[in-house]
Amino acid sequence: MLDQAGIMMAQGASIACERITGVNDNMTQPHYHNYYEIYFLEEGGRYQRLQDEVYLLKGGEFMLFSPYIMHYSYGAQNMPFRRIVLYFRSDEVESPELIKLLDESNGMYQTNLKERQVIGRILTELLQEQEQPKAFQKECSHSLLNLLLYHLARQKRIPSAIKTEQQNRISQIIHYIHNHYNENITLENLADRFYISTFHLCREFKAYTNTTVIQYVNVTRIMNAQRLFMETDKNITAICQETGFSNLTHFNRIFKSVTGMTPSGYRKAHKNLEIYVGGK
Repeated sequence: MLDQAGIMMAQGASIACERITGVNDNMTQPHYHNYYEIYFLEEGGRYQRLQDEVYLLKGGEFMLFSPYIMHYSYGAQNMPFRRIVLYFRSDEVESPELIKLLDESNGMYQTNLKERQVIGRILTELLQEQEQPKAFQKECSHSLLNLLLYHLARQKRIPSAIKTEQQNRISQIIHYIHNHYNENITLENLADRFYISTFHLCREFKAYTNTTVIQYVNVTRIMNAQRLFMETDKNITAICQETGFSNLTHFNRIFKSVTGMTPSGYRKAHKNLEIYVGGK
């Protein structure tokens, strides 16, 4: 599935949305981005994995993902669905308190029928503003976004409910990786810590995440490196050390393989994007 809204964000948009209807249209690996995402499922059913948790999303429910949160979506065989995805940057959110709430509230939300209709209507209006821009389109989209966020902030967040023995163990390993990515993590010490052979660890992890343990560790480290580049002025060597890489050469190679850019190129591109978005 081509992510048109994601392409718009990469091109400098600060709000982008898209409605898609599909079936058997699944992501193959976890991903993340440097902006917020609201995934509103209008019809059907979808599984959503948010780092070490799995949710079953049904029509009228939605997911919230903050920047630099690993997640992906997939569905049961031949299960049709329709969803709206909304991306937005933090500078479009009017309230610092609301940003703090968003960052602390990743997960799945349920709505009653009335709120579901309101949320669906606001998202549809955002789509219309994007597809048929009129006077004050940016201002209108900004206002609609914040109205939507206040509605969403009042909804009920629910815990994940899908836990098999295998998922529980891999979830614990993923949770450990996200909390210890800056340390020396090897297959052997993970296997010892979670009382599993390296063979079964690799097989179960691959089946659950569709990626290898080492790939997941590297992507988690690079994700946090990107966050540090965007949120701090620390130099490349300091960020390399803080994200668990043993040397700068290895850090540069992995960073480019994950992002397609060198660390210095990424920092420069981010600064240019800040100027572009901030001056819109």
